[in-house]
Amino acid sequence: MKPPSVLIIDDEPLMRLSMIDALKAVGYEVRAAASGQEGLQILNNQDSFDIVITDLRLPGSDGLEILQVCKQYSPRTEVIVITAHGSVETAVEAMKRGAYDYITKPFSMEELLLIVDRVSKVTALRQENIQLREELEGKFSCEGIHGKNHRMREVLEKIKLVSGTDSTVLIIGESGTGKELVANAIHRNSPRRDHALIKVSCAALPETLLEAELFGHEKGAFTGALRQRRGRFELAHKGTLFLDEIGEISPVVQVKLLRVIQERQFERVGGNETVEVDVRLVCATQKDLKKEVQQGRFREDLYYRLNVVPVLLPPLRERREDIMVIAEYMLKTRSSRTSKPLKGFSQSAQELLLRYSFPGNVRELENMVERAVALGRPSEEIQAWDLCGFPSCPYLGGTPQDTCGFCSEGLTGKGHHVAKVDSLSAAREQFERQYILSVLDRVQGSRTEASKILGLSRKSLWEKCKRYGIATGKYGHDEE
Repeated sequence: MKPPSVLIIDDEPLMRLSMIDALKAVGYEVRAAASGQEGLQILNNQDSFDIVITDLRLPGSDGLEILQVCKQYSPRTEVIVITAHGSVETAVEAMKRGAYDYITKPFSMEELLLIVDRVSKVTALRQENIQLREELEGKFSCEGIHGKNHRMREVLEKIKLVSGTDSTVLIIGESGTGKELVANAIHRNSPRRDHALIKVSCAALPETLLEAELFGHEKGAFTGALRQRRGRFELAHKGTLFLDEIGEISPVVQVKLLRVIQERQFERVGGNETVEVDVRLVCATQKDLKKEVQQGRFREDLYYRLNVVPVLLPPLRERREDIMVIAEYMLKTRSSRTSKPLKGFSQSAQELLLRYSFPGNVRELENMVERAVALGRPSEEIQAWDLCGFPSCPYLGGTPQDTCGFCSEGLTGKGHHVAKVDSLSAAREQFERQYILSVLDRVQGSRTEASKILGLSRKSLWEKCKRYGIATGKYGHDEE
């Protein structure tokens, strides 16, 4: 991806050169101007910059004029304002007019780089969304969401209908069912797609940190709050805020969240200034919020505010017809990304996937396919043991592995429960049967080819297949 472009406008030569050197050293594309007038000329002559860093007091034109021009002709450009201690009020005014942040003199280059890095992540996300939209212009995009199950078709239709509105959406589903993919699809197909999609995992942060993360904080609000910081609601202004695991938030945060939804305004932690925002809210949970309300752990009024448009994602075990659809898509994507051609899934691999319950849902299937691509042989089919990753698994007659989901369910590569063995001969026979099956899968049931690989005569192979109940007719070969 192209590195972010930065325009520095500052009339102090030493400060200007220091910022240029610091930003170029970490890979940014940098231009500079020594006056407001020169800065405006550069802005007029170049399409746009990702970030503009401007001093408030400049000869020719001041920082507020620079900000106005940026927001008028290049709304996606983020502006960072440099100000002296005595003009902080003016800097705050600049932020009200659309500046991303401000920094007071004197400051260290490390502090500047931290702010620029944070801005660049926001602009990078925005660019990615824009590229996706341009590629799929005029089309409804649900990238990554696949399935022919009737319940999933209903989910896709609901996403399509709700995307064009500003209604709050509550996505409900087990871990790994694709709740974040649904949130992505809603944002990409909404009128807010040109603005940021900001994501917060509510379960990953304690109450005090989550509150500051969502609503921002003022300088000195708590230990370590060395400067004012905007929260996720402000960063998502005009865009979409995705709150994952919303059922984990504390009663205190629930109250503040309810107010934001109702009034579209809030105060930063430790502050008195009211901040107004225009944000589309999408939430997700794997909890039954209605039950949480009944047990007094979740506010009823907040629940009804969030549950405007519920989207229920079924677990993968309840839509088995989608398993191979998703697996084939993932295999194609992964093998293309790694430049490793693979022919698809063998019969034994398909049977294994179709019988497995997938407690980790689509995320677990994705991990399995990624593992299979890494372990599979180029230009060959994915085998059952490629999905597992343990060559000593029951697929090869070995012992079950604690970390293998298939083993925990007692499944073999052929979809049967692993037979308990109580003797060396029984274990040997189990291994031999699975090994013959794997070779037959590889050669599509050709006994001639299989006998060569196994080092057996065709007659010996036929006798073993008869003994172990292995039929090759399904491959289209003559069984005689």
